[in-house]
Amino acid sequence: MAAPAGWADLVRGRNGVYALALAGGVTLHAVNMYIATTVMPTVVVDIGGLDFYAWATTLFVVTSILGAALTATLLKTAGPRGAYVVATLLFALGTLVCSLAPDMAVMLAGRSVQGLGGGFLYALAYGLTRVVLPERLWGRAIGLISAMFGVATLIGPAIGGVFAELGAWRAAFWSLLPFAAGFALLAAATLPRTSPDRNERSALPRLQLVLLTAAVLAVSAGSLASDRAWIIAGLAVGVALVAAIAAVEARAGARLLPRRSFGTATPLGALYLMIALLMLSMQPEIFVPYLLQQLHGQSPLGAGYLAALMAIGWTVASFLSSRWQERGGDRLVIAGPALALAGLVLLAAVLPAEGAGDWLLLAPICLGLMLIGVGIGLAWPSLVTRVYQSAPATEQDLAAGGMTTVQLFAIAFGTACAGMVANLAGIAEPGGLAGASSAAFWLAAAFAAAPALGIAVAVKVVRLTGRTGRA
Repeated sequence: MAAPAGWADLVRGRNGVYALALAGGVTLHAVNMYIATTVMPTVVVDIGGLDFYAWATTLFVVTSILGAALTATLLKTAGPRGAYVVATLLFALGTLVCSLAPDMAVMLAGRSVQGLGGGFLYALAYGLTRVVLPERLWGRAIGLISAMFGVATLIGPAIGGVFAELGAWRAAFWSLLPFAAGFALLAAATLPRTSPDRNERSALPRLQLVLLTAAVLAVSAGSLASDRAWIIAGLAVGVALVAAIAAVEARAGARLLPRRSFGTATPLGALYLMIALLMLSMQPEIFVPYLLQQLHGQSPLGAGYLAALMAIGWTVASFLSSRWQERGGDRLVIAGPALALAGLVLLAAVLPAEGAGDWLLLAPICLGLMLIGVGIGLAWPSLVTRVYQSAPATEQDLAAGGMTTVQLFAIAFGTACAGMVANLAGIAEPGGLAGASSAAFWLAAAFAAAPALGIAVAVKVVRLTGRTGRA
C-alpha cells in the first residue's frame, strides 16, 4: 500500500507543473462556460439571433460530449503532449471565432468548436492524471481538477458581468486567449510525447457517436419546446437512443466505453451510473437563481452567488475528500448521495416558501445547496480513482474519457428534465409566485430520486470495488 500523499507532494517539482497544466485546462473550459452564459444576453442585443439563444449552450454541450468521447482516439493518435496542444488550440480557435462573430450563425460555429476543444481538455485532465502522476497522487489531483468548476463558478460570472456592463462582450472571449496560449506552451514543454498505454484500441466508434449526438440533441430540443408532449417525446427519444448505444456497444469492435460498462453488476457499470446520478442531483441548480429572486427577494447578483454555494461545497469537499479517501473511501462514496439527498429534501421543504429576504428561510436554503455540493465533492475523487483501478489495462483511456462522456450527458439530460419538471409544475403557466413555488417544490422533490437511488448504487460500488478502491 502506497504511503498517503499530501498536497505538497502534488504541487512541488514536476508534479506541480503537471497539475497546473491539467487543472488549468479544466479551468479554461469551466470559466468559459460561465462567461458565455453571462454575456449571451448582451450578445443577442448586439448581433441578434434571439431565436437561437439556447442553441449557443446546446451545441457547446453536444460538441463537449463528442470531445470527451473522442479523447481516447486523440490520445492514441497524438500522444499526451500533442493531444493537449490540439485540444487547447481548438478551444482557442473557437474562442477567437466567438469574439469576432458578426451574427449568431458564426457565434454558434465558434461555440461548437469551443465545446469540442473544451470537452477534450476536460477528459484529458482525468486521463492524463493517470499517465503523468503516481497513483498515490491520483486522489489529490482529481480533487484539484474537480474543484476548478467551483472556482470557475465564482470568477466566471464576475468576469462576464464586468465585460457585459461595459458593453465589451467580445473582450470577454478575447480575455481567455492569452491563458489558452500559455497552457498550450506549458503542455508542449512538459507533457510526455507518448503514453504507456500502447495496447489500447484507436478505432473510432462512429455509430455510437452518431447515436450519442442524436440523443443529446433530442433531449435538448425537447427541453426547448413549449408543448409538453414534445418535451416528453424528446426525453423518450433520448432514452431510446441511449438504449441503442448500449445494444451497439455490446457487440462493437470500436467502443465508446470500456466493456461491460452498461450493467450495474460490473464495477465500471456501477461507477458510471453513480457518476450520472450525482450529476442529476445538482440539476435543479439551473432554476435556483430565478427562484431565489421570485420567492426570496434576492437581486440577480445575490441570487447567482447564493446558487454558487453548491459549487463551493463541491470544491471544499473535493479537497477534503482527496485527503480522507486513503482511510475512508468507502464511507465517502456512500455519504455522497446521502448528503445530496438531505440537501434536496431540505430545499423541497424550504425553497417553495415566500421569504422576501428572510434569513430564517435563506439559511436552510443555503445549507441545502451546500449539502448537495458537499455530497458530490466527497464522493467524486474516490469514484474517479476507482474507475482508473477497475478498468482493464488495455482500456484505460476509454475509461477516463468515458467518465467525462457520462458526466456531460447526465448534465444535458438532467437540464432537459429540470426544464420539463419546471414547465409541468407551472413555472411559466400560471407563472408568478404560485408557479415559482410549485416549481421549487417539484424540482427538489423529483430530483431527490437520483441521490436516493444513488445510495443503493453506492453500496454496490463499495461491494464491487471496496478492496480495489483503497489507494
